[in-house]
Amino acid sequence: MNWEVIGWTCVTVGVLIGICAIVLTFISARNMKKNREAMQELQNKIQIGARILFGGGIYGKIVKIKDDVIDVELSKGLVIQISRYGIQDVVSN
Repeated sequence: MNWEVIGWTCVTVGVLIGICAIVLTFISARNMKKNREAMQELQNKIQIGARILFGGGIYGKIVKIKDDVIDVELSKGLVIQISRYGIQDVVSN
């Protein structure tokens, strides 16, 4: 066997795997930045009186905000408390 050829082949494969890992890391970081910006924009839209959509598909209206806990009115007289991170979208009327 020609060990020199086998050695250089292993080095080449290692370099290619390293390049692929760098490219995937770059793409992943860019996508995470976009997701983080979208989440920050959503959190900035949260205010009293806004109509929201929960992750489970339920709509409600914000009546009170206290730190990370939000009181949401689902129907007249029915108010529940949720985490602000359970909100999927702020819906425009």
